[in-house]
Amino acid sequence: MALFKNASVEGFPSDFAWGAATAAYQIEGGWDVDGKGPSIWDTFCHSKGRVFEDHTGDVACNSYHLWDEDLKCIQQLGLTHYRLSFSWSRLLPDGTTRLVNPQGVAYYNKVIDDLIANAIMPMVTLNHLDLPQALQDCGGWKSPEIADVFDSYAQFCFKTFGDRVKLWITVNEPYVCAKFGYENGLFAPGLKEPGTSIYLVGHNLLRAHARAWHSYNAHFRCLQGGKVSIALNSDWVEPLNPCSPEDVAASQRYMDFNLGWFACPVFGTGDYPEYMRSRIEAQSHKLGYTEGQRLPTFSEDEPKPLGTADFFALNYYTSRKVKDTSSHPSELSFAGDQGVEAIIDPSWPVCGVSWLAVVPEGLRNLLKYIKETCNNPAIYVTENGFSQIGPVKFEDIDRCQFYQDTLQQVSKAITDDRVNVRGYFAWSLLDNFEWSDGFSVRFGLFHVDFSSAELKRTMYRSAREYAAVIKRHCTHTKLDN
Repeated sequence: MALFKNASVEGFPSDFAWGAATAAYQIEGGWDVDGKGPSIWDTFCHSKGRVFEDHTGDVACNSYHLWDEDLKCIQQLGLTHYRLSFSWSRLLPDGTTRLVNPQGVAYYNKVIDDLIANAIMPMVTLNHLDLPQALQDCGGWKSPEIADVFDSYAQFCFKTFGDRVKLWITVNEPYVCAKFGYENGLFAPGLKEPGTSIYLVGHNLLRAHARAWHSYNAHFRCLQGGKVSIALNSDWVEPLNPCSPEDVAASQRYMDFNLGWFACPVFGTGDYPEYMRSRIEAQSHKLGYTEGQRLPTFSEDEPKPLGTADFFALNYYTSRKVKDTSSHPSELSFAGDQGVEAIIDPSWPVCGVSWLAVVPEGLRNLLKYIKETCNNPAIYVTENGFSQIGPVKFEDIDRCQFYQDTLQQVSKAITDDRVNVRGYFAWSLLDNFEWSDGFSVRFGLFHVDFSSAELKRTMYRSAREYAAVIKRHCTHTKLDN
């Protein structure tokens, strides 16, 4: 019996994007074949002790060679949209347009053409955490030149694929790239430079995004008619003690330092949230730093970030309760600047990994928050998922329930809250390489048998249920939204 059969998941527009998402390093494999250059995740994983049981994405789901199998999975689901990312170093092995890899171009041309031939709209992310190692060797996201290099890469992709790709995302989760890559070192490139590099990296990611958007707007939009955005991740948070003014203020501070850090420059004021800047400057003064030394300012001589998104791309996974810690001794770190502690409510179920509390209503609350604080943009939920660890459960009832509850919340956001939600992308199409957790965590709608050379894909029950929802809402498929 299908859990979704009688569920109230109505209220979706006729042109709603029903999708699933993947990322190049997490599924493609083929890490050193056909002219591909190394990425920072290749380097990171090949350094022992960085990833669960030293897993790597060298093979992953082998989607580079098994794309036809992935396409069958997409067809089985009946998706109208598919979100993928390009491997920057597969297209441009040294990260620059001085050297173009024709085999990489051919691979993505095939993927895009196959999707279009099956009436599936691709949504393409230009960089999903896997910066070319050659660029990292020159400073990576800490280098001021990276914005120009990224803009050249973006323009190459717009020129090469933009006749067919109409939904673009420049970078995925700049917060994660900056915090996990440069603050605590848990992700590639694995640097631990607390309280300093995180803000420089975030700034350069925004500069790179803004340059690419302005380039598309000036040179490609008129001919290609596409849309460009940046994918931002955020939890939903509420004060641990709603009666505590300190906890209430801490909740807003959490949102400013997470979502607002990137949303405010693009969708709000064109600058970082006022309280984020004032808090960092106050902390900097206590720690002996000069004004503007840690959190940069946007130059008047560069393309502005304000307005550089044609839609809001949101990755949501979980929620937190927040309490104030601003009275604690000052320390040079992102956490010290925030002055908050985020806590999982013990009443919330946790799926798979310890950080992932299951709070579907948090997504509805976050969607309303974005509507109210970001000028009511069109929103695509570009990632959202439920993990499992341990023995594989093909009859993944808990995940089925999760998708039912989540889609109900999205439906309510659309019908009751009048949020302009344009699409939903489940994370992920396939069980894949989940960054520092390796293959120990499974988010896929399709199980991948990593113990076999064939890497067989098998539908979970949640995939069948999701396909049934899509089928009910899509009497015909459109490519014009």
